[in-house]
Amino acid sequence: MAETLHFSTHYQAEATSIPLVLLHGWGLNSAVWQPLIAQLSADFKATFHIITIDLPGFGENVDNKLQPYSLVNITKQIDKTIEQPAIYLGWSLGGLVATEMALTYTEKVLGLITVASSPRFLEEAVTTPSSKIIWPGIKPTVLNAFHQQLQVDTKKTISGFLKIQAMGSPHIRDDIKQISQLVLQQKMPSKATLDQSLALLAQSDYRQKLAVIEQPFLRLYGSADSLVPKTIIEQVANMAKHSEHYLFEYASHAPFISHLDDFSKVLTTWLIEQFSP
Repeated sequence: MAETLHFSTHYQAEATSIPLVLLHGWGLNSAVWQPLIAQLSADFKATFHIITIDLPGFGENVDNKLQPYSLVNITKQIDKTIEQPAIYLGWSLGGLVATEMALTYTEKVLGLITVASSPRFLEEAVTTPSSKIIWPGIKPTVLNAFHQQLQVDTKKTISGFLKIQAMGSPHIRDDIKQISQLVLQQKMPSKATLDQSLALLAQSDYRQKLAVIEQPFLRLYGSADSLVPKTIIEQVANMAKHSEHYLFEYASHAPFISHLDDFSKVLTTWLIEQFSP
């Protein structure tokens, strides 16, 4: 197992510029960020530079085999790779990785941004002293179906997941096509990596840990997201009381694709408010 990961720096990294590390979601790679990187304004580039990094087993790090494949081991490698303190932005599964970074490597995480992510992705019944409620998320049967399909056809499984991610978008076909074209620039991850990383979505639960996050914390959601329903927003707000959130109307699971202009403006405004001198 390699101790460090391949990564890319975008824009000129000046001595005073603040790094923003972008972490992709399940089944994909860092190429998915290309439209956002191209879109960000001169105001952004004057203060920040971007680092993209493929998670172990994906993209440029497809040959990096983690054993076991866990959020703890993923973040250990990222910590060894990205030496300077940075802001971390994670999409979907990447949001779990970014959250683990903020909790474990507190001094190296200046700020936390999660995009279409949840502290608990799996739908489940939650029993309280007075009632029984449903935590909104991905139905276990859906994740189980993906696990089973992975053993038969990897590419078809990722294609199906992309369709679910884009459901609810006003231009679903364009979103699927764009994401597919971007991520297929890189090698496909192995079945083992896909299966093990998919398990992280089913097993991880950060609901009781959000309260201790002290860094500036922004949560971004899509109102039409079928994987991270908007009904979790207020519940998560009660767990992470110091966080802020923004909801992109008519956006699905990838608002940085479907609502690129709005996404880049919201992201830039928040970052400059929080970190500009």
